[in-house]
Amino acid sequence: MEKSSLPPDPALLKLQPQSRQPWPKALAIIGCVALVSLSSHLPSLSQPGSPYGTFPLPDDPFRFIPCTNATLPPSLDDSDPEESWASLFDPNPDHWSWGNATAKQNVQDGDPYDGRGIYLCGYLDVPLDYTNESDPRIVRLAMTKYQVSGLAPVDAAALHTNTGSSAGRKSERTIVIEPGGPGGSGTSYAWRAAQEITQRLSDGKFDVLGWDPRGVNTTSPSIACFPYNADRDRWAMLTGQYREVAGSPEAQLELADAMNNATFRACWERHGDLARFVSTAFVARDMEEIRKTLGEEELTGYLVSYGTGIGQTWANMFPDSVGRVILDGTEYVRDHRLLGGFGWTALDNATDAWRDGFLGECLNAGPKYCALSQPRGSGTVSLQDLEIRMKKLVVSLSQRPVAGYLDLSGPSIITYSALVAAIYGALYNPTSWPALAQMLYELEGGNSTLATAFLDHSDWEYDPTLPSPPSPKPSTDELGSLVICADSYDAPLPPDGLVWWQSLWANMTTQAWISGNSRFFNVFPCRHFITHWPQPAEVYRGDLNHTLKNPVLLIAETYDPATPLRNGRRLLSEMGKNARLIVHHGYGHSSRDKSNCTDSVAKAFILSGTVPEEQETPCFADEKPYLYAWREHIQELMSWNPKLLPRR
Repeated sequence: MEKSSLPPDPALLKLQPQSRQPWPKALAIIGCVALVSLSSHLPSLSQPGSPYGTFPLPDDPFRFIPCTNATLPPSLDDSDPEESWASLFDPNPDHWSWGNATAKQNVQDGDPYDGRGIYLCGYLDVPLDYTNESDPRIVRLAMTKYQVSGLAPVDAAALHTNTGSSAGRKSERTIVIEPGGPGGSGTSYAWRAAQEITQRLSDGKFDVLGWDPRGVNTTSPSIACFPYNADRDRWAMLTGQYREVAGSPEAQLELADAMNNATFRACWERHGDLARFVSTAFVARDMEEIRKTLGEEELTGYLVSYGTGIGQTWANMFPDSVGRVILDGTEYVRDHRLLGGFGWTALDNATDAWRDGFLGECLNAGPKYCALSQPRGSGTVSLQDLEIRMKKLVVSLSQRPVAGYLDLSGPSIITYSALVAAIYGALYNPTSWPALAQMLYELEGGNSTLATAFLDHSDWEYDPTLPSPPSPKPSTDELGSLVICADSYDAPLPPDGLVWWQSLWANMTTQAWISGNSRFFNVFPCRHFITHWPQPAEVYRGDLNHTLKNPVLLIAETYDPATPLRNGRRLLSEMGKNARLIVHHGYGHSSRDKSNCTDSVAKAFILSGTVPEEQETPCFADEKPYLYAWREHIQELMSWNPKLLPRR
């Protein structure tokens, strides 16, 4: 596959470590989910004025304008960013990104958008280095806000004011959201989930704001250490092989270690000292700046997965700013200070989630909803038999991959590493389990078509079917490693070098064959962090038991494959009266396995600040996997290829 024939901008290729020059121009990427929601129209400045007025509004510190596919924050080398940003305002409301129409919508005075929320795009400039006022460099944080009240036409503004209408007004509180990672895009999270979040947590009363943390996605500067996604994909195939398929684990580790060193050197060459300023402590400071800019005395938030690490750090750095904050899918940031701690402390649940959840609930649901519950011959299927069958299938791939083919992508192979990674990813979201079960059942029977589509759908960042843009901007994947390694930079490195890491890799994959390799590769690059960046500008090393203005609400799940229940209980033990914990009995990562009990506690907390009297509250998912996930399964198969739909 050919790369773009156009060379990359030379300014993007190298930044001297101590340069005081403006950062290179960052051409932003928007996630696929956001693009689906956006209009394909570009702004036309010759159009008449907007019936809703002109944006950004005067004195709006976020400079919000209605989102279109052109509303990407100006680059850091723009000499007049505010003028450039204002020029992106498209006055045609038909081009804007509105919320879904509701049954309550009442079209008044010919306004088709009356009663609909609006997506607003903006940005906020913050210091690159909070510890050095003499450093003039900045970070331009990309923002996406879902304003539940929508907008009010300017000719009706006085009427709305007199009648008490809330159209166009900021809500009483703003729910700040962060999806995790490190490296997750908060703007993309807002696109795909803001409407559901405000309805779930506030009955649709509060606005929702997501931001791309420093180094991520459309925030500038963003961190990508490969010039093209195809380059990253190529090397990942070589260096990302799992331990079970390595002919010599020692040689495979040497290979991966050399590539990690090369990657971090590339990060240094392309971004200089930027990695010193991406620690969780600085992200927490950014979140505090967002709170202050919102003009809200205390922060309201829904922070997920690694976002809970940001939340714990922020709450103890700024205890007087803590309002109504939910930490869902709870991490325990003390673990992240340990060498490899982000990886080896997260292995508790993956195997149990596979056995009790994916396989066990499959048998409970039956053949109508889960293909793997169908017997291969006479008799019934027991959990032990099914576990043995799946183990045999997976192990067989470590000995020899299975050939596959799709018209769209041509020849392929189903490898052990790719399949196990797909299984681990599916454990995050039970709605994907029927599709995974169907794929494994067919693969076991010798049909690799669905497996090929499944892996081809998820395994690559580079998509050769899409046209290459003039200046392709790669994904910001390396940011995650840099954050993890910055947060543990002062953990002593083992004197025996790779021997210790080899032992850790073996132990992690033995403890959890599904997640052990993935989590090991999350932390292994940290061996080389201090070679290039001896010390981050700031890390938080304080306690987690500061007295907060308001308690936080923790949610930890019994079968979470990434953030074990143990995390939530250890954090609760340290925070004491400053926290309450919901023990969410369900499957998947965070509380996505819907529970009316969990939702009612969370909603009461966000709306009124009410917390349970008991330190720990048990809640149970309303339904079992496979039964509620079947419709999503059919939709997912349709999105891959209608020919893949099962015949029943």
